[in-house]
Amino acid sequence: MQSSLIGKIEKAKRYAQEKRRATFTEFTVQFRGDNDTYRTSYKDGKWHCSCHFFSSWGLCCHTMAMEKMLGDMLPEEALAIPLDTAH
Repeated sequence: MQSSLIGKIEKAKRYAQEKRRATFTEFTVQFRGDNDTYRTSYKDGKWHCSCHFFSSWGLCCHTMAMEKMLGDMLPEEALAIPLDTAH
């Protein structure tokens, strides 16, 4: 293996441990809930979810779970729950 590739692999390992280096700006996931599978997304600074609860409240267990899963990798405006209480 070439030494330049070995260096890139080592750098990738270090970057992967430093999650604050990456910030999500948008994404979509299929979230398998207890009762159904929902489309949960973050785009243009706002959460969206196809579950019924989200349409009334603007947040739901699926979006809150994503906040907890991604933690520091989300911008501040994406966090309905402050990070210090979310962990």
